[in-house]
Amino acid sequence: MLFPVYWMINVSLTPQQDMRKDPPDLLPLHATFSGYRAVVQDQLPNLGTSLLIGLGTVALTLALAAPAGYALATLRPRGAGAVGLLLLVAQMIPGIVMAMGFYGIFLDLGIMDTWWGLVIADSTIAVPFGVMIFAAFMSGIPDELIAAARIDGASVWRTFTSVVLPVSRNAVVTVSLFSFLWAWSDFVFANTLDSGGSMRPITLGIYKYIGNNNQEWNAIMATAVVASVPAAVLLVLAQRYVAAGVTAGAVKD
Repeated sequence: MLFPVYWMINVSLTPQQDMRKDPPDLLPLHATFSGYRAVVQDQLPNLGTSLLIGLGTVALTLALAAPAGYALATLRPRGAGAVGLLLLVAQMIPGIVMAMGFYGIFLDLGIMDTWWGLVIADSTIAVPFGVMIFAAFMSGIPDELIAAARIDGASVWRTFTSVVLPVSRNAVVTVSLFSFLWAWSDFVFANTLDSGGSMRPITLGIYKYIGNNNQEWNAIMATAVVASVPAAVLLVLAQRYVAAGVTAGAVKD
């Protein structure tokens, strides 16, 4: 599993003239940092755009998924079972099908090639997952805690914001992490909905290096290495919360 990561780093340091060497060097014996210089010169704006899209997707996903999960878990409205089924079905729709649908809608609305349009598109992947995670986690919160808040006079919204949401930290971190990673690594929506805009995500920045007659592999791999760093750091920092968040609701007392 780690070999592709190692090979990505190895190729990012390999000079262009050694790319087709047979057999290839297992170590970058003549290391070059030209690929990383290309990242600094060409890709920093794209990294900033991806960061903006990722954070926007996290914010929109939490704003929609947390209240919806709370409603399904504690308020138990009519049709909650049907909503849960629809959330599962939404996870099964191929991304390319959704991208083509978004293309027609965005074209009619005139919002092609916008970063916030990609936020909306990426959120359609993250929100159903987020609702299921929040609903599973919040269903495990003791009913006595919610009842105590209501006895003290808290409204449904106040109970959600002041009691339920603070104790749902693991679910918040889990949903935020996966939402950010989906938006950060998205290529299908980006390539379909932002083909010529001035603010392009890093996935399209990598794709720019690939042409019919030229493949700048050290620049491609150097960009991939740099783009992998935020995801790797977030996974390391949040792994404890994610482990608790994804298993929440699996066992009931």
